[in-house]
Amino acid sequence: MKILVITPYISSIYGGIATVVTEIVKEFGVLDISIDLITTHANESDALDVPLNTWISCHGYRVRYFASWNINDFIISSSLIYWLFKYVTEYDLVHTHAIFSPLISTAQKICQFHNVPYLVTPHGMLEPWALDYKAWKKKIYYQFLENSTLNNAVAVQALTIAESNQLKALGFNNTVVVPNGICRQDFEHPSDPETFYQHFPGTRNKILILFLGRLDPKKGLDLLAPAFAKVHHLFPQTHLVIAGPDSIGFLPTVEKYFSQAGCLDATTVTGMITGSLKSAALAAADLYVAPSYSEGFSVSVLEAMVSGLPCVITTSCNFPEAATAHAAHVVEISADAIANTLIHCLKYPDEAKDMGDRARQLIIENYTWDKIAIQMIEVYQSILDRQPA
Repeated sequence: MKILVITPYISSIYGGIATVVTEIVKEFGVLDISIDLITTHANESDALDVPLNTWISCHGYRVRYFASWNINDFIISSSLIYWLFKYVTEYDLVHTHAIFSPLISTAQKICQFHNVPYLVTPHGMLEPWALDYKAWKKKIYYQFLENSTLNNAVAVQALTIAESNQLKALGFNNTVVVPNGICRQDFEHPSDPETFYQHFPGTRNKILILFLGRLDPKKGLDLLAPAFAKVHHLFPQTHLVIAGPDSIGFLPTVEKYFSQAGCLDATTVTGMITGSLKSAALAAADLYVAPSYSEGFSVSVLEAMVSGLPCVITTSCNFPEAATAHAAHVVEISADAIANTLIHCLKYPDEAKDMGDRARQLIIENYTWDKIAIQMIEVYQSILDRQPA
């Protein structure tokens, strides 16, 4: 089994897809599956400082970077396309990540031309809210390109049951459900919050509520601002940490939300945090909140839960299993629902801690990359055996 994975970007500045792709191919390498990853050096206005047009071995797989031109997450790479057209037939199966991407659509057309089967992971980009956002552009692209490439895929990977149902409602019956996960080793031992306090001293001796994600309209920060204002009025020691990259220049709008709500002074915006600093932020936090309008299956939610944090997430995070297991509060998409649930957690800290303990157990038992990789390989093998995936 020789698999080629394609993603337009691998820089963490683009959010969860980059993390998902790098983590799962790493696990494939551990399982001794032949995996190659091709991508671009896109990194917003900069470029990744990596060798181009050569294979780089890392963690049991190979990665090859190509030069690209990009505006935000609109990325094209003629060198990647030329290489793929020449070498795609050396692979048994191609797995593409992201949609509404000219680079990915072209790659899928090349697979069709050479009769190489390909699997598509939309990462929640076909959710109703996501489709309605900038709808006219997506409608045109979907009609002339995306619909055809999705229908010609051997399978479309949904991250949740909810996403699978949405894909079927759009007419795609070739769906498989394989969720995202977390790296177990990164969460085996508790981190020291001191690193976070040293970087952001205004958060010390506060009750910290953590938002961890890109600054983007779909993340619901317009809801979080009035919700946190209500919480902060009742619990003045609370402090909100907004941690994540701003790849579209959304920060001024976010600051306006919190200024209008009257709680900007009780908010710290950290920018993108990774590695030990992100681990320290999770260790320093008392609560986690994801007020999203639309998600695929958030890795940040999984990271917060495996850190033992009491989590308040919306129904659009597509994680009803967390509610069923009493491992997170899953609430409606409204400022009042978010605020009232955060207040409940603060009023009943022992109950919240028990929920955090259940959350950690749920993620460790079901949502680690070593388990997810095995599920994905079973899908690959079923496709190659021409069996139902």
